[in-house]
Amino acid sequence: MRIEFPKDEYWYGGPVKNGSKMPLSHDSNIVIDTRVNRTPNQAMPLFISTKGRYIWKKEGFMISFSEGVIEIDDDCFISECYGDLRRGYLKAMEKEFPFRGGTPAPELFKNPIYNTWIELTFDQNQKDILSYADGILENGMPPGVLMIDDGWSEYYGNWSFHTGRFPDPKAMIASLHSRGFKVMLWLCPFISADTVKYREALAKGILIRDEKGEPYIVHWWNGFSAVLDMSNPKAVSWLSSQLDALTDMGVDGFKFDAGDSFFYEAPNQTFANTSPNEQSILWERFGEKYPYNEYRVTYLAGGAPVLQRLCDKQHSWNTEGIGGLMPDSLLQGLTGHPFSCPDMIGGGEYVNFHEALGSRFDEELFVRHCEIACLMPAMQFSAAPYRLLSSKNYDKILSCIRLRESMNDYIMELVTAAGSTGEPIIRYMAYEFPGEGCDTVIDQFMLGDRYLVAPIYEKGARGRNVFLPKGDWIRNGQVITGTGDYRWLDEGEEPLILLRLKTWTDKS
Repeated sequence: MRIEFPKDEYWYGGPVKNGSKMPLSHDSNIVIDTRVNRTPNQAMPLFISTKGRYIWKKEGFMISFSEGVIEIDDDCFISECYGDLRRGYLKAMEKEFPFRGGTPAPELFKNPIYNTWIELTFDQNQKDILSYADGILENGMPPGVLMIDDGWSEYYGNWSFHTGRFPDPKAMIASLHSRGFKVMLWLCPFISADTVKYREALAKGILIRDEKGEPYIVHWWNGFSAVLDMSNPKAVSWLSSQLDALTDMGVDGFKFDAGDSFFYEAPNQTFANTSPNEQSILWERFGEKYPYNEYRVTYLAGGAPVLQRLCDKQHSWNTEGIGGLMPDSLLQGLTGHPFSCPDMIGGGEYVNFHEALGSRFDEELFVRHCEIACLMPAMQFSAAPYRLLSSKNYDKILSCIRLRESMNDYIMELVTAAGSTGEPIIRYMAYEFPGEGCDTVIDQFMLGDRYLVAPIYEKGARGRNVFLPKGDWIRNGQVITGTGDYRWLDEGEEPLILLRLKTWTDKS
């Protein structure tokens, strides 16, 4: 199918990792394959335009943009024009991926999330986890959800605490609860081969098999493992029984990692004859029953009540690092993933991050990342800022936390509303201000329909150009009249540029 579109129509959609490439315009020249999610983040087989029309095919499709022409599979659905980006999104959401109701646990949004990965990597242990929690409190940061990352278990598939590194995990969890923390544990759908749990799973027939009928062994970032077949009810029951033992111990929820579509292969033999994308979908559906959850990668999970984190970002200023936070997070919202988290502050790519701890570690970057994250749906720390930063820069981190606390009631209103209305929590400027010439603005965002947030994300900058829609805005008590154009604004005393709308144009 060939579709010609006008120069004033812009398109958004597909894999979240393409956020910095949005919007797709008359000048774009790109081919995107949504049939199998080969990216490390969320993907939806959906594209929406600023004219309010959308393209959809549940099974995924190939799409190309070239010189004002879109080419897609003949059996794709393309809607009529509903007028603007917001109306197009709402129509697509209502028909194709209606929200299933509910939200992740409110505590994932009310306070910062803390993840033990950068500080401890694979050496997760009871003593250092308690010390990490104590350091947070002793340095004036509030308690929140604490995620214990990869390395806490005996091995993959045996989801019990390592007896050597965790002499009394029940007491540790109780101690963390007494300090005000909720506790989540890292999981994956893999099983270490040649282990007791592997042999148990093999005997139960709950492993994915290759085309020859042998257990399928996947090569993933931590080596080689067998893979649980989430289409088999016995596999779901087997995993659930292990997690039940952990929740009975006091664990509040789980970080569901891996499950990437590209870890599965089409010739695989599964209980329900599932495709790679369908296995990824089943991994996400499994986790929905735990309100304390987090996913880095999903397929067709628009409308799901799960926290969706951006993939591990580099400790850098480019679009693989801090420069990708706003574009990728905005695309999350417009593809049905409003409950988002812009990675771990400072960057979650631990190898890169540890290498940067020498002369390349950038305190300014760390602070700017925090300034962006603090007014997004969820903010997450891993590297301890009080250990890495000067006292002056650490004070800026505390200022960001206080700013978020002052906005908590409004953010929670948006989180609750998103569970029923499906509307993004952070929104493209074009979503809220159609026809005002901001269709290509992807480096600032609206927090709901009330606040314009334009963080600084370039090294050394002390101000930036901000697109101000028409109407009156308030900044630090001063009224600024927008004319639907860019205006340079200095950083001033605030940790980031925050503008509140005073008068509003009719959106009906």
